[in-house]
Order: sequence, then structure tokens, then C-alpha cells
Amino acid sequence: RPDGKWVRVNQQGQASSFTQQPQDQVVIAGQPVTLLCAIPEYNGVVLWIKDGLALGIGRDLSSYPRYLVVGDHQSGEHHLKILRADLQDDAVYECQAIQAAIRSRPARLTVLVPPDDPVIMGGPIISLRAGDPLNLTCHADNAKPAASIIWMRKGEVVNGATYSKTLLRDGKRESIMSTLFIAPSDIENGENIVCRATNKAIPSGKETSVTIDIQHPPLVNLSVEPQPVLEDNTVKFHCSAKANPAVTQYRWAKKGQVIKEASGDFYETIVDHTFFFEPVSCEVTNALGSTNISRTVDVYFGPRMATEPQSLLVDLGSDAVFNCAWTGNPSLTIVWMKRGSGVVLSNENKLTLKSVRQEDAGKYVCRAVVPRVGAGEREVTLTVNGPPIISSTQTQHALHGQKGQIKCFIRSTPPPDRIAWSWKENVLESGTSGRYTVETVSTDEGVISTLTISNIVRADFQTIYNCTAWNSFGSDTEIIRLKEQESVPMAVIIGVAVGAGVAFLVLMATIVAFCCARSQRNLKGVVSGKNDIRVEIVHKEPSSGRETEEHPTIKQLMVRASFPWESHLRWLLCSHL
Repeated sequence: RPDGKWVRVNQQGQASSFTQQPQDQVVIAGQPVTLLCAIPEYNGVVLWIKDGLALGIGRDLSSYPRYLVVGDHQSGEHHLKILRADLQDDAVYECQAIQAAIRSRPARLTVLVPPDDPVIMGGPIISLRAGDPLNLTCHADNAKPAASIIWMRKGEVVNGATYSKTLLRDGKRESIMSTLFIAPSDIENGENIVCRATNKAIPSGKETSVTIDIQHPPLVNLSVEPQPVLEDNTVKFHCSAKANPAVTQYRWAKKGQVIKEASGDFYETIVDHTFFFEPVSCEVTNALGSTNISRTVDVYFGPRMATEPQSLLVDLGSDAVFNCAWTGNPSLTIVWMKRGSGVVLSNENKLTLKSVRQEDAGKYVCRAVVPRVGAGEREVTLTVNGPPIISSTQTQHALHGQKGQIKCFIRSTPPPDRIAWSWKENVLESGTSGRYTVETVSTDEGVISTLTISNIVRADFQTIYNCTAWNSFGSDTEIIRLKEQESVPMAVIIGVAVGAGVAFLVLMATIVAFCCARSQRNLKGVVSGKNDIRVEIVHKEPSSGRETEEHPTIKQLMVRASFPWESHLRWLLCSHL
């Protein structure tokens, strides 16, 4: 119908409709409530639906002891009465006429639940130490909607409290907690403070109160003498206390650990650096409570490592950040330097190297100095990932006809993935190909790749050899030339010739003298004189921009001078004298 009412025509042609439908209602938990439903001229089955589920058939609601269907059935009254509303009754209800196929409007039944009695934590008497602030916490639980809490002192509302709400698991009730802070100067001994909780279910509210009892535990002062003091020297702690009633116990502790050997109001001990960080406490107790006071000692001590620096492996061009923290007293000075360099890089705990290059790799030292007390240092290593760097002699030597070697030294982090030798149209990475063999050896300093050439020919000295190394960051190439090394230098040849001439003249004079002394005698048992000449050749390879050491090649040649005509010549000379 245009007015929104459900209308159904019965078997006799009469229309069935609701004259009363349930309406939205609010009820306080524990109170009765009735939801109306009237369908005159309808004699069929009526169902009550709660959140989509039927409560029973007709007027039989035996499964719900608190639910009744009331009213004159003959007049079509099918009202739902809830004897004592409960939170579980908080739902949406409908009245349905089955044979007429009509249903009422949905009606929301809201059940309000008053909060539990408020509770002030620690009550009913709050004992408070003199001079301490007061923090009161009051909670009112299980309310729907959540309760409101107010604090009252001397009949007046106290402002400035904080609040927090918690929704319970049923999704309907809430608990509220309020905290009130009162400064020590505003607290009076014996006064009452009230916490009142209200909501729609109980507008008048519920309240509770606490009484403030200000106690006076011991007032304590802790002194240390002497201060400052060098590590490994003796100090005395004195714990003086004023208490009413009298002190009943002294308890000493360091970093929370009880010092069993200490008793009374004095404690004497030898201090180390830990006393600078870990306080010594004196706890004094009387009948009203305990007071704990702590003191550290101004101990002078040399540097001790607080944060150990770690070696780093970084990529070329990235930043390297070292952290090195020391503790010391009095104030220490930190210096960062690269090992072997006198340049100060930082005076902070942190050393940052921007966009590192491969030459930045090496050892770094973090040094700490406590003036007139001591010093300490730590060393770390910076390793830089980058392309290989080849450092080899650009001109290397070999003997014609002999086996020769060309060496390529590679520094690389990470290690090279590939090393290749190339010359003319040849490329060789490892193994043997014809007269050529490539071998690679890893050392602590780097990688050495050696190209060995057997039976060197003249063409090998006109060839350019390329040593190339790759890793994930790039590559490097070195061009190496092979130069022939002379087997016997000209200076040695000239020296041998001159020496042979001198030896010949000396020999002639000796023969003449010999012949003159023994003329007319047959020459018997003549001993041939032979001169041995030792020649030492020192060859230095020309230095290059990358060569850091000279590797002299030393050859010792033994030249033996022997003259086969010596005996015949001597015989001729003597025969003519």
C-alpha cells in the first residue's frame, strides 16, 4: 500500500495487515520490555524473528524462558515480552505472518548496561611517600555504552585526568580507565578523592573513594670520597639517613646486585671503570618503607671499547662508514687514520669515506686517547670491490732458442673471473697450445698469470702480448713486449780477446826462458797453461710506470782460453836458440 503497510488478502478475500508493529526501543538491562505486533482478522501462524532467526512457532517460545508472546490471540495480538532484558537481547526483531506472507518493519532493541562498581586501584587507602606525586587510576567495566568517569575532591570536579576505553569481546560492552595525576604540593594527608562512573543506564552514577595516607620513609643522602679517583684506588661510600621511625636495615647493591659483604651505613671498596657506569645504591628501610639512592663514582680510566669497528667490503664508488666507540674518563679524543699515513681523517666515532676508490683500500686505525691516563686503538680493513688492476713490467726478456716466460700480476677484488693472453690472432686462457702454455697462481697479494713460450724464435720478439683480466666490475689490460737478452755481451767478448792476447805474450816469454835454460834437450812433460776467465753479466730491465722493483738477471759465463798450437810454437823457438 502507499502508506508502507504490508497487506495480504486472506482466503475469504479479506486483507491482512499490521495494526501494530514493533518499534525501536531502549531498555536497561534487568528491566522488562514489550515489542508490539497486532494483525487483526488473521488466524494463521505468527513468528518472531531475532537477528534473522525464528524464536519459535506461534506462541510457543519454550526455548527462551524470559520470552513470552502476550495479548489477545483472537484479536490478532502477538506481542513479544522480554521479562528481564539482557545484553544478549540487544538485536533486531521482526514479526512475521506466515500464511499472509507479510512481515513487520525491523525494530532495533538496544539494551543498556550500567557499569560495574568503579574501582580505584590500590584503594581504599593509598599510602604515599612524602614528596612523591600521586597517580590514581579508576576503572569502570562492562558498560553499554561506555561509562563516563569524573574525579572529585572536596565536592568539586577535578580536571586534567586522562581516559582510555576498551571494547570487550562481545563487541557491545566497554570498559573505561581514567588516570589522575596530582602534584606533591597539592596532596593533603587524610583527604578523600572520589571516582564517579555514569552512563545512560545509570544517570545517577556509581562512585567509590580512597583516602590518602602520606607516609615518611627515610630521607637518605649518599656521599662518595674521594672523587675523582684513579682506577684501582679505594673509595668510601657513606649512606646517611633521617627516618621516623628509626632505620631498621641498610642494604647495598651495585647494578642491582646485592653486595653481601657490605652492612651498616659505610661501604669501602677498590673501584674499577665499571663504577663510572654502574651505580652503587644504598637502600634504607624503616617501618614505613624503604628509600633507595644511587651514586656513580667519577673514576678516571683509559679507553675501553664500547662499539667494536668492523672491517668493510664495499663496491667501488660507494661510501664506506666505520663506527668505533670508546669510553673513557675524563673525556677522550678519537683519531681515525689510514695505516702508514699521518693524515687525520676524523675525530668522531664515525669515519665516512665518500665514493671510495681502489687506492682507498687498506688498513685503518681508530685510536682513542684519555689525557694522562691511557690510549687504545683498533685496526680494521677496507676492501674495495672494483675492476682488476694489472701491474707488470711492460718489457720482459728471454733468450733466443730457450724457454721464456712473460708474467702478468693482477690485483683484483673480487678475484678475476677470467684471465686471457692474446697475441696476433691467438687467445689462450689456460693450458697449452703449441709452443705456448698459460698457468695461473693465486697469492696473498694477487694473481700471477704466466705465459710460457718454448723454443723462442726471432718472431716472438716482434710480437705484442696482451694480458687481460675481467671481473664483475670491469677489466684491465696490459701490453707486454718480449725483448731478446744477449747471451754474451760485446764487452765480455772484447775482454776475453784482450785477455787472450796478454796470455799469449806471457806464454811466449815463458817458453823463451824455458828453452834457453834447457837448450838442446827434448821437450818432455810440457804442461800447457790454460787461463779460465769468469765473466759476470748484470742486466737490468728498463723501468716502467707500473714497475716497482728491478729484477736483475745475472749470468755467469766461464770462458776457457785454450791454445792448441802452444807446444809446437815452443818447440820452434827452442830449436832456433
